[in-house]
Amino acid sequence: MSKKILRKKLIDIRRNNFANQTISFVNFKKILRQYNFKNKINIGGYYPVNSEISCLDVLENLEKNNFKISLPITKKKYKMDFYEWSFQNSLNVSQQGIPEPNSKKKVIPDVLIVPLVGFDRYKFRLGYGGGFYDRYIGKILKFKKILTVGFAFSFQEISKIPINEFDQKLNFILTDKEIIK
Repeated sequence: MSKKILRKKLIDIRRNNFANQTISFVNFKKILRQYNFKNKINIGGYYPVNSEISCLDVLENLEKNNFKISLPITKKKYKMDFYEWSFQNSLNVSQQGIPEPNSKKKVIPDVLIVPLVGFDRYKFRLGYGGGFYDRYIGKILKFKKILTVGFAFSFQEISKIPINEFDQKLNFILTDKEIIK
């Protein structure tokens, strides 16, 4: 099955099965503890759209625990960067309809929370097809080690994601039911 057909099918499944669920902050903290991350690091998240599982509760708890958080701003040619953000700050809505930070302070996250359309047990993800996250992760890994954690509903799992040379494998996938290592 092509990525395009698979993507449409998975988005329809997510839309039809969406429940206002979030990821367990306790499970996310377990991952951070494995890597001895302290609260001075920056964690890049995303603002959920299109029935994505929310990471906002996790980001809010991180901020309350003195972690620095950031959100992406998308740019031309399928590029994006992360910018400092706080729940005290307002957001702009991009042309794609995605809330983005007003901040102009660019940061490079130490941990990146990644949204998914679908995933497999090999920790590959299917996104929306623009390659924003794969490009970003690939660019950053050239000069900095970054921990990547995909957030998804458990029903978004499929047996095998079709991959190409540009697809980036994640370090973990965290669902509403489990941690996939």
